Amino acid sequence: MSNITRSAAGATGFVKNLAASAAGALSAGTSRHSTATASVHMSASGREKTLTKQSLPGRVLKTEYAVRGRVVTRSYEIQKMLAEKTKSLPFDELIFANIGNPQAVGATPLTFPRQVLACVMYPPLLEAGVFPEDVIKRAKEYLKYASGKVGAYSHSKGLEGLRQEVADWLEERDGHRPDAEHIFLQDGASPAVKLALDLLIGGPEDALLIPLPQYPLYSASITKLEGTAVGYYLDEEKNWGTSREELERALKEGRDQGKKVKALVVINPGNPTGGILSKQDMEEIVEFCEDNNLVLLADEVYQVNIYKEGAEFTSFRKVVMDKGSSVELFSFHSASKGIAGECGLRGGCVVTDNLDPEVLAEMYKLASVNLCANIIGQMAFTLTVRPPKAGEASYELYKKELGDALDSLKRRAKKVAATLNGLEGASCQEIEGAMYAFPSITIPKKAAEMAMENGMAPDLFYCLRLLEETGIVVVPGSGFGQRDGTFHFRTTILPQENQVDAIAKRMSEFHSKFMKEFS
Repeated sequence: MSNITRSAAGATGFVKNLAASAAGALSAGTSRHSTATASVHMSASGREKTLTKQSLPGRVLKTEYAVRGRVVTRSYEIQKMLAEKTKSLPFDELIFANIGNPQAVGATPLTFPRQVLACVMYPPLLEAGVFPEDVIKRAKEYLKYASGKVGAYSHSKGLEGLRQEVADWLEERDGHRPDAEHIFLQDGASPAVKLALDLLIGGPEDALLIPLPQYPLYSASITKLEGTAVGYYLDEEKNWGTSREELERALKEGRDQGKKVKALVVINPGNPTGGILSKQDMEEIVEFCEDNNLVLLADEVYQVNIYKEGAEFTSFRKVVMDKGSSVELFSFHSASKGIAGECGLRGGCVVTDNLDPEVLAEMYKLASVNLCANIIGQMAFTLTVRPPKAGEASYELYKKELGDALDSLKRRAKKVAATLNGLEGASCQEIEGAMYAFPSITIPKKAAEMAMENGMAPDLFYCLRLLEETGIVVVPGSGFGQRDGTFHFRTTILPQENQVDAIAKRMSEFHSKFMKEFS
């Protein structure tokens, strides 16, 4: 990604620069390689290929996703070198701190959900006498929901019995029960977000307000749909909170460009920031959406990951319903995060409130195009929100596994923040929730100049050097959006606790060397 700073004209420059970066790369690639790649564009039979990079839609080429960007691409090359031992490297393993993928870095799945899923996948296990009574009972219930077969399609919104269980959970969490027909079980939260965006974006004139820094799913998906993203900045000094004033500024910016601003995206707890919005911020956001007739998209996939002492998660759904607000709301959740970390099972949901019935019908139509979410993912998600209850056979083990994992994450959050705050010229806000830290770092002028000479953002240059010298994989802040003149990177807190001290030592030694080299 070659954008370094954004235009002072506003936060939409971040997304514009992503598009310009991709378009520029395409143009340069065409001029440099048009002759060299001509043969590649021919099939074995001599027929010219229909699909080439130059023939792809511009919206595809403009789509950027930093979480699996240039640093990660290079890490895969290094991983191959390590496996093949083709080159001497200053480390013997990579530390993947670039993505919220808990089980890939050592997290253990929770026992109860896996036992239930084992039984529904292979029902003879129900009679094997090896699983607790509550596991058998739950598995039989879920098989009944699926008419005994998890290999068949379900209703396009998901199995009705599972949706009723999700509705039970939402009633317990928020004090307000949704209609199960307003719940769509999806293959993770990302497809759920894209389903909502499909309803909002018809072309470049349609705009959404997105937080900066943001999770690149939003900028990438909006670009792919040829919509417009307008950024509103989170306040780093207030632990990544927001303000009515900043929301008003971003809204005016979008409207001044002639855009129809339709919706506001919030991510709480924050990705990549690790911050938690205050109740006051949440109420102001709902009031702002009410006053400006905006749809609210609430990405709440990290709601279990709360580390701040005394803090509790409050959903935007609860705020909206308690206020009796008419704001149209999409709420997203996932089995991939929390303590379950079941990223590979692909389970999640979107819950809608205050949607026009005709819009809900169109949403169902769009969901029907994909037939249904995978059944195991539907069950995995429901199991994350409907765990064993007190008094059931699996409860004590579940409670211990959950508590131990959460306590470990809290300790890691403190250690990571302390390490980052100990780096020269760096500053990291308290990691209140989610799975990430987003420290601000100082890039010496000489390093920034070298980065620009090589066509990359200074924080990308820093992250690539960190990878090459330590094996630690993080994501440059320029891929998430940041204020002009500032530099950040995102790291997870997910590497195992017994690795954290060694990782901290590697990072501290690298940073000191980097600052000395370029000062």
